[in-house]
Amino acid sequence: MSRNQTPKGKIVRRFGTNIYGNPKFDRLLAKKPHGPGMHGANQGRRKISEYAKQLIEKQKLKCTYGMGEKPFRVLFQRALRKDGVTGENLMILLEGRLDNVVYRMGMAPTRDAAKQLVTHGHIKVNGRRVNIPSYSVREGDVVTVKDSNKSQNLVRLNLEEAASRELAEWVFVDKETLAGQVMRLPLREEIPTIANEQLVVELYSK
Repeated sequence: MSRNQTPKGKIVRRFGTNIYGNPKFDRLLAKKPHGPGMHGANQGRRKISEYAKQLIEKQKLKCTYGMGEKPFRVLFQRALRKDGVTGENLMILLEGRLDNVVYRMGMAPTRDAAKQLVTHGHIKVNGRRVNIPSYSVREGDVVTVKDSNKSQNLVRLNLEEAASRELAEWVFVDKETLAGQVMRLPLREEIPTIANEQLVVELYSK
């Protein structure tokens, strides 16, 4: 998957909302509330179509979780096949990606950093190394760090820096052993709302 090289500051300004949750982007939006570019100040005045609105909501989710179109569409099809509300299923599946779980546990400061930890083989699930960021965790899965000083020192530092960040209620982390557990999958109301997933469902239902 090709990586989106657009600066996150520009992405946040384009959407007009802090999809990454980093406080520095809140400050950026307060300072520069309009979109990037010479025509950014006029973005709010333009009338956009319903299709464009749906597309924007999809892009928000893709940018937030660092996904390309093909894997995102595959995940949506999984959400569609599951019982329940498709939009809620989609959000729960996104949150259940291993890279996101590592981020939610505070083992990495950002999802990009969490993706890198997983890809480089620093993370284990139930004692087995998993280097696939999109790996879907299940209730009861135990996430640990590779037995190397480099890996453990990095994660320990990240956990210390994440002490001020509110961690997800559906995961448990033992900072002494550098181990975390997925106590359960999240409820929709426990997932921060960064996009209107119902518009994404409508987009793919056409």
